[in-house]
Amino acid sequence: MAAWSLHPLCGLAALCILSAGLAPANVAGAPLSSHTEKWIDLQVGDCVADLPPADLSRVTITVVDCAAAHLAEVYLRAPMAVDTAIANVANRDCVAGFAPYTGKPVDGSSLSITYLIDSNQDRTGANPTPSTLICLLQAANGQPLTGSAHR
Repeated sequence: MAAWSLHPLCGLAALCILSAGLAPANVAGAPLSSHTEKWIDLQVGDCVADLPPADLSRVTITVVDCAAAHLAEVYLRAPMAVDTAIANVANRDCVAGFAPYTGKPVDGSSLSITYLIDSNQDRTGANPTPSTLICLLQAANGQPLTGSAHR
């Protein structure tokens, strides 16, 4: 049986978080080299000490060095179309991006998959993929990660 899990928890249209429900909301003791940035600006390879709450009360997160204890690691950023089934497409794309980033299959992994969706939609614009899917890895057992999962 696979150790990864996908459980959607969605807030407003601008934010959708998929959570394993096992990890703490914040990793204590973020190192001095950490910095705060908007979660929509996360890039592949970034490691984070916290995630934004589903109620959108905070849009910033703490980015830390991957060598330090962290809650999650960004492993994929991908455009999303406006009229897609969000959970289905996000799950499919995040699962598909797992092996290329980690070099390991999802099945049997000790990592769970989490995602954020930035829905920067301008319904008057002609951009067919205005949203951004941001896939993150977390420890399936809820413990902090140390080091990068990148192969």
